[in-house]
Amino acid sequence: MAADQPTIVATSGGIRRGTRTDVEFAPLVHHAIELSGVSGRRPRLCHLGTAGGDQRWRNALLDEAGRVGGIEVVHLNLFPMPGTDDPLGLLLDQDVVWVGGGSVANLLSLWRLHGLDDVFAEVWRAGVVLGGVSAGSICWHVGGTTDSFGPDLVAVTNGLALLPYANGVHYDSEPQRRPLFQRLVADGTLPDGFATDDGVGLVYRGTELAGAVTEVRGKAAYAVRRQGDAAVEDRIEPLVLPGAA
Repeated sequence: MAADQPTIVATSGGIRRGTRTDVEFAPLVHHAIELSGVSGRRPRLCHLGTAGGDQRWRNALLDEAGRVGGIEVVHLNLFPMPGTDDPLGLLLDQDVVWVGGGSVANLLSLWRLHGLDDVFAEVWRAGVVLGGVSAGSICWHVGGTTDSFGPDLVAVTNGLALLPYANGVHYDSEPQRRPLFQRLVADGTLPDGFATDDGVGLVYRGTELAGAVTEVRGKAAYAVRRQGDAAVEDRIEPLVLPGAA
């Protein structure tokens, strides 16, 4: 199965502490699976931990989360070398691709080095749902704010740009995020865009925002647009997903 049109779920969430496991897949991931249209079998999800350096212990935690959640999990590692000679084939065989957080600058560099920028564009057009958290959210957009270079956030402007917008993550939990994102939109460094509080995701069908969803009640998404020399922010009330906290 594949989504009926190119779909991206860009989030500040998706993984949470488990009840009997260290972590579990949270409602945002399950919503991405639902959007893929899979039925009659266990959904298949490929995790990419490039932004965190392909940490095998993290992969193991997500394998366990997959077993608990009824999801077949595989990983596309790039360290010390790509784990397959056919990344396109691997990804096309998935229902969902989920990209973890970390350094979005390093992620983008390595993906381009290995030709994954073109691969992801093809996979997206084929209807595999692309998703992720933090760096795994910004990467699909034109850019956003990042701590890839140090504790003081800066702009990243070389995202894959499957979506023609800026993206702000951790909007309510990291004090530098909101003012910097607004300033970068206001001065034209970034285009108009969308931001998410922790626990919230943006759902894009094609290149249009279809809406926002949340796994944490009371959180929101935001549309931020340039108006003159300033940025204007509008709150987007998200749909509360089943299982939300």
